[in-house]
Amino acid sequence: MSSQQILTLALLAGAVALMMSERLRADIVALLVVIAFSATGILTAQEAFSGFSRSTFITLIAIFILAEGLQRTGVAEQAGNLLLRLCGPSEGRLVTAVMISAALLSLFMNNLAAATLLLPAASGAARKAGVSSARVLMPLAFGTILGGMATLLTTTNIVVSSLLRSQGYSGYGLLDFAPLGLPLMAAGVLYMSVWGRRLLPSESPSESAAAIAAEADLVTLYRLGERLFRARVPSGSRLIGRPLSKSRFREIYGLNVVAIERAGGTTLAPAPETVFKQGDIVLLEGNLEEFRRRDIPPFLEILPSREWQERDLESPTTVVVEAMLSPRSTLIGRTLRESQFREKFGMSVLAIWRADQQLRTELADRPLEFGDGLLLQGPRQRLRVLRTERDLILLSPDVEEAALVAGRGWLAVGILALTLMLAALNPDSLGEIMLAGALGMVLGKVLTMDEAYTAIDWKSVFLVAGMLPVGTALSKSGTAGLLVGKVMGLQALAGPVAILGGLTLLAVLLTQTMHGAAAAAIVAPLAIEAALRSGAQPRAMAMGVALASSMAFLTPLGHPVNIMVMAPGGYRFRDFFRIGLPLTLILLVLLLALLPLVWPLASPR
Repeated sequence: MSSQQILTLALLAGAVALMMSERLRADIVALLVVIAFSATGILTAQEAFSGFSRSTFITLIAIFILAEGLQRTGVAEQAGNLLLRLCGPSEGRLVTAVMISAALLSLFMNNLAAATLLLPAASGAARKAGVSSARVLMPLAFGTILGGMATLLTTTNIVVSSLLRSQGYSGYGLLDFAPLGLPLMAAGVLYMSVWGRRLLPSESPSESAAAIAAEADLVTLYRLGERLFRARVPSGSRLIGRPLSKSRFREIYGLNVVAIERAGGTTLAPAPETVFKQGDIVLLEGNLEEFRRRDIPPFLEILPSREWQERDLESPTTVVVEAMLSPRSTLIGRTLRESQFREKFGMSVLAIWRADQQLRTELADRPLEFGDGLLLQGPRQRLRVLRTERDLILLSPDVEEAALVAGRGWLAVGILALTLMLAALNPDSLGEIMLAGALGMVLGKVLTMDEAYTAIDWKSVFLVAGMLPVGTALSKSGTAGLLVGKVMGLQALAGPVAILGGLTLLAVLLTQTMHGAAAAAIVAPLAIEAALRSGAQPRAMAMGVALASSMAFLTPLGHPVNIMVMAPGGYRFRDFFRIGLPLTLILLVLLLALLPLVWPLASPR
């Protein structure tokens, strides 16, 4: 091996190791790869930064803006909810409807956006049907991934198409993935509806049979009753005449004030300016024994304990709801205190659900994580505002359904339909057409330019732009040919199909622990080189790798939508492997069987 080949392999191995370890974000690793290839002379500066000048970069940005237009006008949510309402109370039909809804939305928008829109509706439909959320949320995640395989408008597919163009071949058109992607999608939905759902956990660890029968009382689910106690403000208490904002309950004792009883009435989620009076009975949430040790009489007089349910913490004006952090929430990594959560959202956080445990202590100083579930209490009128917040996803089935924005919903649908039609007819101008469609959303006042900028998932965009030059480095240094030489022996087994099988298996394995776009950027150049050496069609071989790079079903790390549903569904790593392994094997076998029929591997003589 030459020094450049050794260096290329070392840089690539380091990038893969960093992504798998998750010590650095994937987009940061991708940008470091750009700098490393340029600094070592493997690529010129122009080649290293070429990912930012390709139409792929613009296409990805445009897709996020187009999807945001559908989301803000309520089109996507109404479409998904309509299909969910048609499924009826049967668990089997509910799973099928959830997966079809997710797959159809993923044909036109980012997988994460589709999952974000459908998660509250799917959770609500499951609760109304008396079905555990564990039975529907993994199918929701898998449905978005399966739908993304059938369209060019998916990150991995766009990456592979761009790599083909950089090697001098024609890229893929908007509908090129449908002949293979749709059968794979149908097979995945059929597997989950008939057999896969039987392997799902019977219930989430956050749900007991009694809780489901009681429509999943949230206070019971979060075991909040264990931390609720009542106390009276006695004569001489230093609380008398002091507003809630100056009580220091949270700062000194780690307590939340849930309600105040006064003169036979109860004020739930009292305002910060509420002034305490002698005789007030305060409902507190926190550690009673810790409070007893630190309290200095006559601060409060503890009253006898009692049983608590969700209805005790709600009223016509106050509500208890469950929410989770959205994929691009600005709250991720910040504490409730740092983000001034109550001041910003007007709601108090009573508990946090993380993985399979309830967190109810020191909430104000715990950094929030992606996938956290939050038990909130606050004014019912805040629900309508919260549903528009990009930081949170409300899981309550009682929140009003979004209505189509007057005059804008159909405009958004029209712009998207026209954009997709033109893109299908002119695949070589995909970037320009998608950008025009995105600008159409802004010019049509479906959303503002600031909202368009906010809608873009810059992490994904920079990840793709940073990984695209990897293909150039592998080809230019001769590393792709070196690696492909090691697998060419497979051709003796079954010709190009055996080589395709080895490459798709490699792509699937990489995708379980790193972003599918990064896996595609690594394996697709190998597929193109293998096709040239074996006399196969590069576009056919690359198509197999693109689809395999989307099969992120074996671990929750394979795709952000899997991480999103992990906490609310109460899933463990082994749940994904147990259910995802048969699905992955079915899809791989089907892919290897169908691809040569749709995309002949042999080059014409």
